[in-house]
Amino acid sequence: MIRLTKSGEENEMMIQLIATAQSVAQAEALMLAGADRLIVGESTYGLRHKGDWSLSAVREVTALAHRYGKEVTVAVNNLMHNDQIVSLPDYLSALKTIGVDSVTAGDPGAISLIRKANIPYWYDAQTLVTSARQIQFWAKREAIGAVVAREVTLTELNQIQRQLGLPIEVQVYGPTCIHHSKRPLVTNYFNELGRNESGEMREYYISEPNDETSRYPIYEDANGTHVFSEDLTLMAQLPELFRNELHTWKLDGWHAGERFVEIVALFSQARSHLLNAKFDRIEMERRLAELQPEPFRLGTGLLLRNPEEIK
Repeated sequence: MIRLTKSGEENEMMIQLIATAQSVAQAEALMLAGADRLIVGESTYGLRHKGDWSLSAVREVTALAHRYGKEVTVAVNNLMHNDQIVSLPDYLSALKTIGVDSVTAGDPGAISLIRKANIPYWYDAQTLVTSARQIQFWAKREAIGAVVAREVTLTELNQIQRQLGLPIEVQVYGPTCIHHSKRPLVTNYFNELGRNESGEMREYYISEPNDETSRYPIYEDANGTHVFSEDLTLMAQLPELFRNELHTWKLDGWHAGERFVEIVALFSQARSHLLNAKFDRIEMERRLAELQPEPFRLGTGLLLRNPEEIK
């Protein structure tokens, strides 16, 4: 995390880079590249996290992160059913013993158990988080920050942040989930075709009817079927985020592969240049485009739309 101070003032401007991690080895590389906080998780309690994040792996990465002065957040943001809620206290107890810095959660039942376990949490109810008032409700219940719905535009994000005294996360790179179904839709599709094939743990793609070059990844796992957008980038909008005190930037490396470490390093450099008035938007966008893996296109999603267009 980078802090800016002016003439010894107590107020500090902070920009935090958050990155998903797929392994302990990648996690260390991401921290060395400039990531301040890592997001990890596993399918029982968290959604859409690649990598085998067993408790032993979480313990290893947490110890490593703390040696570097970094943080680890564990995703507990699944849509909880009874069996998951019943087993969640033991999982939270293990996370507390490990010493993770925080978790993400949106299920009220899970949040009640997280508060009882005395673990800091980010409110993450996905598409439901669309207003400052909602976040304020959970802030009164000890939330330390919030993950706002990805459908919320940048104009609305600026308005929400101005009304809050805690940070909201803005995704500045990577795909976002645009549909989630508990049903195994890919497997059902194969069954309809008469093919005895499972879609679980494999990635497929759909394209727009009039644009065969577009690719929207579809991924099926134990939590159902997830449809992703094309890769989001807010590299050009980083100065606006900074001006509006949106200082919590998340990067998702879902399909960036080995290039994700370089992409995080580029955003870390962009952060430094921004804080030192050396930010070159055109150059940074060019370098990101060179790193972007084929065939995933970069775009700004819904963030730059007029809010009325989304409604």
